[in-house]
Amino acid sequence: MKISVIGAGNVGATTACKIVEKELANEVVVLDIVEGIPQGKALDLWESAPIEGFDTRCVGTNDYKDTADSDIVVVTAGLPRKPGMSRDDLQETNAKIVKSVAENLKSTSPQAIVIVVSNPLDVMTYALMKVTGFPARKVFGMAGVLDTARFRSFIALELHVSVRDISAMVLGGHGDSMVPLVRYTTVAGVPIGELLDQAAIERLVQRTRDGGAEIVKYLKTGSAYYAPAAAVVEMVDSVVNDKKRILPCACWLTGQYGLKDVYVGVPAKLGSRGVEEVIELELSDQDRAALHKSAEDVRNNMAKLNF
Repeated sequence: MKISVIGAGNVGATTACKIVEKELANEVVVLDIVEGIPQGKALDLWESAPIEGFDTRCVGTNDYKDTADSDIVVVTAGLPRKPGMSRDDLQETNAKIVKSVAENLKSTSPQAIVIVVSNPLDVMTYALMKVTGFPARKVFGMAGVLDTARFRSFIALELHVSVRDISAMVLGGHGDSMVPLVRYTTVAGVPIGELLDQAAIERLVQRTRDGGAEIVKYLKTGSAYYAPAAAVVEMVDSVVNDKKRILPCACWLTGQYGLKDVYVGVPAKLGSRGVEEVIELELSDQDRAALHKSAEDVRNNMAKLNF
């Protein structure tokens, strides 16, 4: 198993670190356009191997030839947000970067499964699929796993309980119009509505939507990376080990939820073939309307791409 991580910034480097420590591949290649950065970070990771006890080789490079024949590629390349910016503000610049990545992957790793992390997530996932021509089941985005984790973490803080006992699901685009499904949110099987009043639930939902911006506001010169890296590695693990996990991912829809020809976050079964099935949940009229609105926001941004 060979996994390549495109982009050696905070998200990419942390993703590579988690992959090698979990030994999800025989080789991890970290690529970046800046000379020295991927080489230095990969060497630093490899030097931690005797302490952490992993044997996964880690290589840094500026040349896509070193990523050739990757089984899985994680794309984190792109500019991070700054305070006051939305994810959509990054679209024009990051679209050019992702297009270049896609063109290289098309020739070097034509059989790869690709997981996109670059923002705006749903649109960049579409851009990568369009440019590579890869099957849609093999190109999907990390969004819902992160958004759901944020929702669960905020609930745990509110109720002073373990995050392990909280189940939740967040659908829609990875942005302000995401749709946390309150009716599917439970704590040890108990519906969240029996533990928190409506005002508290709405406050937590809004904090989830603002989760990335809250971190950007604190950091000022960067965006979140620990949680995004953990989220994408959970997806990688399900693919590598064919676990068939049901995880919310940005998937290409072909009629599910009444939506077609758009990438949007939905529950999906992830296995060795990529997205093996999109799971259709029964939604309330309000949640379905919110999901369609979120999908329309994504579609409008997809239309702005110049390729």
